[in-house]
Amino acid sequence: MKPLSEFDLKGKKVFIRVDFNVPMESGKITDDTRIIETLPTINYVVHSFGKAILCSHLGRPKGRIPEYSLKPVYEYLKKVLKAPVKFLEDI
Repeated sequence: MKPLSEFDLKGKKVFIRVDFNVPMESGKITDDTRIIETLPTINYVVHSFGKAILCSHLGRPKGRIPEYSLKPVYEYLKKVLKAPVKFLEDI
């Protein structure tokens, strides 16, 4: 597989499967290592004028369980990324 640097990403949507299955307590991220590891790739896409579409999961819930929401990760990404971030709840 070619590295991202070999593609013209301008105006392209880039689907990135990320591992944001991070530990949390009371809705707060307790270890952001997995998120930090993805930032170079996400920033590369954004700075290449592409749109990064991120997909992840949290735990293995059976059904929709609020404590397994990725909303805290979304809030974290809004702070650390230098780009607009949207969160889709109904997928």
